[in-house]
Amino acid sequence: MSSTMPAPGGTLLKQGAFVFFLLSRSLSRFSSQIAGVAIGWQVYDLTGSAFMLGMVGLVQFLPTALLVFVAGHAADRYQRKRVVQLCQLAEALTALFLAWGAYAGWLTVTEIFIATALLGTAGAFESPATAALLPLIAPQGSLQRATALSSGAAQVATITGPALGGLAYAVSPGLPYGIMVVFWLLGMLFTGAILVAQPVALRETATPGDIFAGVRFIRGNSAILGTISLDLFAVLFGGVTALLPIYARDILQAGPMGLGILRAAPAVGALLMTAVLARRAIRRRIGMRMFQAVIVFGVATVVFALSQWMWLSVVALAVLGAADTVSVVIRFSLVQLSTPNEMRGRVGAVNFLFINASNQLGQFESGVTAALFGAMPAAVLGGVATVVTALLWMKLFPTLRDVERLE
Repeated sequence: MSSTMPAPGGTLLKQGAFVFFLLSRSLSRFSSQIAGVAIGWQVYDLTGSAFMLGMVGLVQFLPTALLVFVAGHAADRYQRKRVVQLCQLAEALTALFLAWGAYAGWLTVTEIFIATALLGTAGAFESPATAALLPLIAPQGSLQRATALSSGAAQVATITGPALGGLAYAVSPGLPYGIMVVFWLLGMLFTGAILVAQPVALRETATPGDIFAGVRFIRGNSAILGTISLDLFAVLFGGVTALLPIYARDILQAGPMGLGILRAAPAVGALLMTAVLARRAIRRRIGMRMFQAVIVFGVATVVFALSQWMWLSVVALAVLGAADTVSVVIRFSLVQLSTPNEMRGRVGAVNFLFINASNQLGQFESGVTAALFGAMPAAVLGGVATVVTALLWMKLFPTLRDVERLE
C-alpha cells in the first residue's frame, strides 16, 4: 500500500472528476428530496388518505428489492458513469411526465404511482453505480475524505431539498417536477464530464452465478458482512425519525415549527462532523471507532427519548447525526476498499438494499413498538438495542473490530 497521505479537502475540490461527481450526486439527491415532498403532497391532495400516502414509499422501495442484484451486475458489467447517466435521463423524463400532467391537470394517482415506481427503478440502478464510481475518482489515500464530502453534500440536499420542493409546490404543483427535470439533466451532463482512470471492463456473458456473486463475496468476507449487517440492525432499532411528530406535539409540545427543528437537527450534526472529517481523517483504530460511533448513536437516542426539554432533544439529535456520519464514512470506505473493483457494483447493490430495508423497516418497527408501549419506551428500547447490537457485533466480528487503518 502506498504511503501517500490523504489529500486535504481543498485539494480534493481541485480534482475535476471529483467536483463533477459531487455536483452530479448532489443534483440527483436534491431531485429525490424534492420528489419525496411533491409526490407525497400531491397524492394526499388527491386522495386525503394516509394509507395512500404510505403506499408511496412502498411503491418506490419495491423496485430496489426486486432489482437489486440485476442493478449491481449492471454497475459491474457496463461503464458506471454511463449507467448513472441513463438513470438520470430516465428520471428526468419521468419528472417531465409528472410536470406535464400536473400543469395540465390530468395527472391521476395511478399515474403518479407508476411514475414513482419508475423513479424507484432508476434509483435502484443509479445508487450502486454511483457508489462504485467514487473509489475510481478519489485520489489514492483520499477515499475517506471524499466520502465525507459526498455525505456532506447529501446532507445539504436532505436539509434544503424538502423546503425547496414545498415552496415550489406552493407556487404550482407542476413546478417542483420542472425543477427535478432541470436538476437531473444537469446531473447527467456533469456525470458525462467525469473522467474515470480505470473503466470497468465489459464482459460478454452473464450467468446467474455472476449476478449473485456479490452475496457470496459478502458472506465470505467477515469484515464486510459485519459492516453491512451492523448498519442494518443499528438503523432498524435506533431510528427515531418516525416518532418525531409524536415528540414535537405530545412530549415536547413544540408544534409544527418544533418538528421542523427536530427533523433538521441530525442533518446539522452530520454536516458539522462532515466538515471535521473532510479536514482530519480518522487514521487509526478504524474498526473500533466505527463501533464507538454506533454506541454514541444509541446513547444519543436514549437521551433524546428521555428528554423533556427542547434544547436537550435538539442537541441529542445533532450528536446522533454526527455519530451516524462517522459510522457511515467508515462503513462506506471499508466496504469499497475491501471489495475488488470488478465486484463493487454488486456488493454496493446489496449494501443499498440493506440501507433501504433498514430505513423502511426501522420506521415500521418504531411505529409498532410505539403503538404497543408508547413513544418514549419505544425510543428508549431502540437506543438500548442499538448499543447492545454494537457490543454483540464487536464479539461476533473481531476482524472488523481490529481493523487498524483504511488506506
